[in-house]
Amino acid sequence: MNISAIANAASNAAAAQTTGAASILMLRKALDLQQQSAAQLLQALPQPSNPAHLGNAVDIRA
Repeated sequence: MNISAIANAASNAAAAQTTGAASILMLRKALDLQQQSAAQLLQALPQPSNPAHLGNAVDIRA
């Protein structure tokens, strides 16, 4: 193996590592944005206005 092939392989490995790191960074940013969007949607849901006595008892007879 000659020197240029070794240098080329090292350069390709470094480029692949940089590309992988950039991909992970973009994925993390996308997940953060989705988390923020989901939190905003949950906050936008209306609060239930049912009376306090509803949902306290469950009839389990068939």
